[in-house]
Amino acid sequence: MKIATSLLAALLFTGTLGAMNTAMGADGILEKDQFTAGSYCHEKFPAMTEESLATNNPVLDSSGDVIDFYGPCDENPVGKDQIQAQKLEDQHRWEHDYED
Repeated sequence: MKIATSLLAALLFTGTLGAMNTAMGADGILEKDQFTAGSYCHEKFPAMTEESLATNNPVLDSSGDVIDFYGPCDENPVGKDQIQAQKLEDQHRWEHDYED
């Protein structure tokens, strides 16, 4: 009986990991709530890695911070405006933590 219980627990755990990997959509958006048809949304998506902000191909960091965005529904998690906003946030964080 213990073996069956352990096997069931392992199977559920493996299924949960698989579901977590597919939870992020192909566009990188974790959650999207549309308030006004086609104009205003609440989205959650992973922040970009600090190293990739300076490159031409920014990469979303699925294990790091989550951006809680309110605005147009066509927001791109790796678009120019998000790159600029996250660079600015990174600069503010650096100034707060290291400059005196």
